[in-house]
Amino acid sequence: MEKTLLVYLLLASSALLAQTQSSSLKVNQQRIDGRLLELAKFGAQPGGASRVGYSKADQQGRTYFIGLMRKAGLDVSIDFAGNIIGRRKGKNPALKPIGFGSHIDTVPNGGNYDGTVGSVSGLELVDVLNENNIVTEHPLELLIFSNEEGGTIGSGAMIGKITPAALKAVTQSGLTMADGIRAIGGNPDSLSKMVRKKGDLAAFVELHIEQGGILEKENLQIGVVEGIVGIEDWEVTILGTPNHAGTTPMNNRHDAMLAAAKLTIAINEVITSHEGRQVGTVGKIAVEPGAYNVIPGKVMLGMEIRDLSYDKIWSLFREVENRAKEIARVSGTTITFRQPLTPVTPALTAKPIQDKIILAAKSLGFSYRTMQSGAGHDSQEVSHIAPVGMIFIPSVGGISHSPKEFSKGVDIANGATVLLQTVLALDRE
Repeated sequence: MEKTLLVYLLLASSALLAQTQSSSLKVNQQRIDGRLLELAKFGAQPGGASRVGYSKADQQGRTYFIGLMRKAGLDVSIDFAGNIIGRRKGKNPALKPIGFGSHIDTVPNGGNYDGTVGSVSGLELVDVLNENNIVTEHPLELLIFSNEEGGTIGSGAMIGKITPAALKAVTQSGLTMADGIRAIGGNPDSLSKMVRKKGDLAAFVELHIEQGGILEKENLQIGVVEGIVGIEDWEVTILGTPNHAGTTPMNNRHDAMLAAAKLTIAINEVITSHEGRQVGTVGKIAVEPGAYNVIPGKVMLGMEIRDLSYDKIWSLFREVENRAKEIARVSGTTITFRQPLTPVTPALTAKPIQDKIILAAKSLGFSYRTMQSGAGHDSQEVSHIAPVGMIFIPSVGGISHSPKEFSKGVDIANGATVLLQTVLALDRE
């Protein structure tokens, strides 16, 4: 009995010592800033970068980053989708790995922080552990996903989402997806062999810039992401009667453009009439025949609704549909809705990981709030096979996907420290 108690006390003391040691760990802001600046050189544009997936600049950036990962002692490999995977051994090889990371590709003429902050901070986590001679119980995986901006391709492939038809699509690099994957060391013919099953990762945590202005506006340091919104897109076709703009009286027109304008306003009214964080957008329009002197006979709109609740998205759509029926009746037009794209389902983050992020922020004295992500991320795909968490840091001006995208070094370091403490907390659990 006494021996058992002694063993328990020794284990508890060891765990407390490890926790105390880890709570004092700090990241190196200067090192993070320097690596972000170095990575920004690949595909550099005035103030930003064009490092689209599979491009020469992307390949050069990946080579640079792989070098850093190997220098940090990671066992680096490239899977069949071109994802870069850096593995660090844990004390207990029977445990599933804890993953973290993001992506380093950009949109055309984009910024230097989207994706790269999470990737560089993930590498910093490894460096801090190395410098403090800390070996985690779980193996760790730094995951740098390929072509995130092209539609979360690398993370999608990891869960078996990429179809043969998708591989034929031409990407922003000018290469087909299949040829692009080959260009970065993957093998599109073997994607089915790399699919991970549910439970293959113990957890995945992604640090990311907010890409919005909420944290900056509220003067907060950390965003604890509750979930990543679902996205539903519709192609809306409004058919009226094309006719002479000079000879057709105003009260005898079936103007598709006028009906489209009323519907656009109606969509905004429906979305804003409900409490919550849902958003709705008409972001695309095409008018036919498109002449000054012809009443438009056909208009096509691109409509999108996003929310954390799939049921709410469809409830809002049904309201829009009812408004459309009334507009069509009054205007003498027909309005139809079609979904041309595969829907993106909402992905809730794991509450236990949210709690650990909050605890880390509190213990470090950082202000925080819970929030949703209105943009898609690799975590959304990984959530199908593992519990995920996301940490946001402020974006200056709420600007992203732009050369003006910027996050302050101190905010990035804060986020990296929260990431480090969250991963260590997951490892202790």
